[in-house]
Amino acid sequence: MSRAPFPPDVTQPTQYGTRVWAVAAYLSQYQLLPYDRIKELFTDLFSHAISPATVVAANHALADQLVPVEEETKDQIRQAFVAHFDETGISIDGRLHWLHTAGTATAIVYSPHPRRGRAALEHMDVLPRFTGTAVHDAWVPYFAHTGNRHALCNAYHLRELTSLVEQGQAWAQEMIDFLFDSKQALERARTHTGCLEWEELERLARRYTEVLAHGREENPLPAVPRPAGRRGRPGQTPAQNLLDRLEQHRPAVLAFMYDFEVPFDNNLAERDLRMVKVQQKISGTFRSFAGAQVFCGIRGYISSVRKRGQSVLVALEAGLPSSWTNSPCKRSPSTVT
Repeated sequence: MSRAPFPPDVTQPTQYGTRVWAVAAYLSQYQLLPYDRIKELFTDLFSHAISPATVVAANHALADQLVPVEEETKDQIRQAFVAHFDETGISIDGRLHWLHTAGTATAIVYSPHPRRGRAALEHMDVLPRFTGTAVHDAWVPYFAHTGNRHALCNAYHLRELTSLVEQGQAWAQEMIDFLFDSKQALERARTHTGCLEWEELERLARRYTEVLAHGREENPLPAVPRPAGRRGRPGQTPAQNLLDRLEQHRPAVLAFMYDFEVPFDNNLAERDLRMVKVQQKISGTFRSFAGAQVFCGIRGYISSVRKRGQSVLVALEAGLPSSWTNSPCKRSPSTVT
């Protein structure tokens, strides 16, 4: 009679294996199932009710293991030629926080922070060390990092322009037509010649200038000077504000025309944030900042895995520590989720 030794990660008479931990993390962090639904699913499939504390412990163990992976992902994004940046509001412990994202076609990281501004970007530590082209929605703190080239999201501009068209702004329709025509010209060039001819670029640039001039004619600045003693610049209409941005950041608006690596819009970042908004609709809030960090660490790993066409479940199992056993959970679900 021969007897083989137990695997080194089996240290208890009865315990869960890494596949069970991976499935628990998969259901809660990828499929976004609430703890009660996960317990119900385990009961229906395996006739065993897994406790919420076990799911929480699995998530924390996985998040701890993924810290160096997240740093490697940040390095990949910092070295990319083009990266996408965006932010959205999230609820943590009933208070408004902000979730920032930085990503490429193959990698993404999420970072929660109490602030929306420059402090959050410094904490995330991607954009301050990024030297490529940053694609974003023209939010002012993104421009604070002068080491970057910038490309503005023209899908965002199209939404603003459509609103102005509904208000009777003729120049806004001209700008919409220009943006669509430029995008189509770029797609034709990418298919046939690989680049836009210089004459075509010059023609499009002149047309852009003409549309802005028409916008200024429709929206002249007030001739009356600001009253003495009043600080700040005079108030402007949405059309005047948009015209200012399109003039001031002209190279960033038209970046897609001059470099085929730069996209027309920032839809990649908006897609990356979509599942976070779904999580908020399902759960309503994170109970603690630590729970938000756990979710962001795991979700960034999952999204990067999906972008590369790999199996999420296999990747989660690989990310868990093989020596992690079914020891008593020392964390309370009410304080860490």
